[in-house]
Amino acid sequence: MVLPTTTTSMAHLSSASPATAGVSPPGPSPRPSLVALARHKAAPCRAAAGQWPTPWRGRAAVATTAATNSNWTAPAGTIVTEKDIPLLSLAEVAERLDEFHVSGARNQNYMAMYSSIFGGITTDPSAMVIPIDDHMVHRGHGVFDTAAIMDGHLYELEQHLDRFLKSASAAKIPLPFDRSTIRSILVQTVSASKCTQGSLRYWLSVGPGDFQLSSSGCANSALYAVVIESPSLPVPAGCKVITSSIPIKSPQFAVMKSVNYLPNALTKVEGEENGGFTGVWLDDEGFVAEGSNMNVGFVTRSRELVMPRFDKILSGCTARRVLTLAEQLVADGRLSGISSRNVSVQEGKLADEMMLIGSGILVKPVVQWDDQIIGSGKEGSIALVLFNLVLEDMRSGPPSVRTPVSY
Repeated sequence: MVLPTTTTSMAHLSSASPATAGVSPPGPSPRPSLVALARHKAAPCRAAAGQWPTPWRGRAAVATTAATNSNWTAPAGTIVTEKDIPLLSLAEVAERLDEFHVSGARNQNYMAMYSSIFGGITTDPSAMVIPIDDHMVHRGHGVFDTAAIMDGHLYELEQHLDRFLKSASAAKIPLPFDRSTIRSILVQTVSASKCTQGSLRYWLSVGPGDFQLSSSGCANSALYAVVIESPSLPVPAGCKVITSSIPIKSPQFAVMKSVNYLPNALTKVEGEENGGFTGVWLDDEGFVAEGSNMNVGFVTRSRELVMPRFDKILSGCTARRVLTLAEQLVADGRLSGISSRNVSVQEGKLADEMMLIGSGILVKPVVQWDDQIIGSGKEGSIALVLFNLVLEDMRSGPPSVRTPVSY
């Protein structure tokens, strides 16, 4: 239905002042003067010298006007810094990135980064940046994977790389290089890092180019890799999990290791907010699915090691390796069998043991799920044995799971 125009109402608006009508006056919108900003371009930006406060330490104030040397007026209630925002040169941006790095804002050690954007490796954490218009940043159009570094070897690199390329294909990301070149880049990045224990994380993106939804404007896909030092090993301490209320991703996206991990992050946060380690998802049929970024395993009362089927969840490389290593426990009688099948919540909560499995935690026993104590309420013996088997495999396993790095 088309409503008739009310002449008197339109006349009222046209005769009202801009402030009364709630609209801006005609002409260019007022903005901060760049003159005051530009005069700081050549000066070092040091908070200690009383100049511009750095963003991570800067003080914010509610103000209606900016600095006195500007004619710009901020809307009431706008939070601005106490001085005009500076216009920075590339050198000044680099200096601030250095200051950010030494400020202690990061709690991990980044040893090296490769970027196909600048076509090389850097060991300067301040230079470990990616373009803001990369579609992985603003559209989530990217995939990633990881590999542990143990005693100068990459653990299950080939298996993770296969999954990485499969994810890229499912996400319609063209490869910037062939598989062997990508593998070589990853190994060389670890070599340049001099890191012998930690993790390698790597990403494929449709690349930078614009802020559109379609990737048609991206000239080239991009590959990034970062080496993170982790001198301490995970500890197989028992933990609590909860049933997550966050909706699980559909199978199409759950089996793909994309950068769209907001549901995963919220599931992890929800678990922590409820006094646990993480949340556990159920699938659309109510069966046990997976944790926030880890697989779930059980030892039933009949001593069978069971994991949920991988057709609706991410196929964990560490989980699949655990299934192989666990065959030793079937051979010596500690397990009656191994299977991958549907697991109900009731069966899971009544199991003798429950565990989380992933490359960052290896095997972590679960002693409580929601209000249900699992087994004896202590770390299960099978979970602890599997943890040690994975650790031994990382240190002295066959060449199929250990890729040596030349430093």
